[in-house]
Order: sequence, then structure tokens, then C-alpha cells
Amino acid sequence: MTPGRAFRYYEFVMAAFVTVLICSNLIGPAKISQFELPLLGTVVLGAGALFFPISYVFGDILTEVYGYARARRVIWAGFAGLGFASFMAAVVVALPPAPFWQYQPEYEVAFGSTWRIVAASMVAYFCGEFVNSFVLARMKILTAGKWLWTRTIGSTVVGEAVDSALFYPLAFYGSGIIPDDKLPLVMLAQFVAKVSVEVVFTPVTYKVVAWLKRVENEDYYDRTTDFNPFSLKA
Repeated sequence: MTPGRAFRYYEFVMAAFVTVLICSNLIGPAKISQFELPLLGTVVLGAGALFFPISYVFGDILTEVYGYARARRVIWAGFAGLGFASFMAAVVVALPPAPFWQYQPEYEVAFGSTWRIVAASMVAYFCGEFVNSFVLARMKILTAGKWLWTRTIGSTVVGEAVDSALFYPLAFYGSGIIPDDKLPLVMLAQFVAKVSVEVVFTPVTYKVVAWLKRVENEDYYDRTTDFNPFSLKA
């Protein structure tokens, strides 16, 4: 990747990534949904689980086209955006409501996540996204750029496994919100749902990746990349 090179659509993919990330973490968790699925039976999911995996789709596209270093900057942008959204939600919830405004309890339910859940979400996001990007970048070299589906799905399986394994114990273990003995089942259901979203979006990912590689004239291989997640060097 040429240092300082301008891309036509990189910023748009970044904006889409950060938007999906913040919305799925800020809007989605307030509603719990229940589905009846073949083989799995009754599945209870946080509504955000249906949309959060789309951030992994955008993460895959960024790494596949622009490389790990560019994706790393986007992951950090998402981390900062998620941090600010969580801080803003906490401040707004804490502000004293006007006497005539009767919706404070509902507002607290929708946007009043505890700091434990917020911290767990950010730790899980940070680790899961970087693992996803690293695995895809390394698999691209191992497969010589072939079989894109193995990279997008394979990296998501690993990334979402890390995300789920960190988030649920950190957020809920011993809290009484979810019984401890039910946590593994909830984690499995969320993991399956998130990976399934990635699988469903695979044809779309193929088309977007092919189009971006063509219009950007870029198909980066991370052969000499420094994979340090704390560097912001592109």
C-alpha cells in the first residue's frame, strides 16, 4: 500500500462500519427477541445481535481490499465512536428530567446500560475485531488470495467466538441478570446467529469486494505488515 495514497471509497466504508457498530450497540441491546428456529428450538437474542455482525462484514471488506493497517485505523475509529456514544448515553440518562417529562424510566431502560456492560462490550469489540482482521489478513496470504469465502467466514468464526467468550462472562457472570448456568447457551445462540449473518451476506461481500478492488485498483496483501493493534500507522 502506498503511504498517503488517497482512496475513493475508504472513508465511506469506514463511516458504514462505525455507524453499524454504534447503532447495534446503542439501539439493539434494549430489546430482547425470541425466535423459534429449526434444530435450535426457542432462541432468545438481543436485537442488536442481528445487526452487529454486519460490522464484521465491513471489517472483512476493509482488510481484504485495503489491508490490515487501514482496517486497524477504522477499528480504532469505531472504538472511539462507541466510547463517546456510551459516555453520552450515560450523561443524558443522568441529567435530571423536567417535571412534565414522564419517560425517564423508559429512557433508562433503553439507554441506561451499566458501566460493567459498557466495559465488557468495548473489550469484546476491541479483541474480536482485531482477531477477525488479523485472521483474514493471514489467511489471505496462506490461500494466495483464493477462496474469499473461507477468509470471511473463517475470520468471523474466530472473531465472534472471541467476542462472545469475552462479553457475556464479563457483562453478566454473577450479576443475576442471566443465570450463570444459562450463559453458555446464550453465548452459543448469539455466536450461531452472528456467524449466520456473515454466511448470509457472503454473496454481497463478494460483489462489494470485487467492485472495490476494481475501482480502487487495490488488493492488498499483508506480507510485511506490523500487526501491532496499538499502532495507527497506515
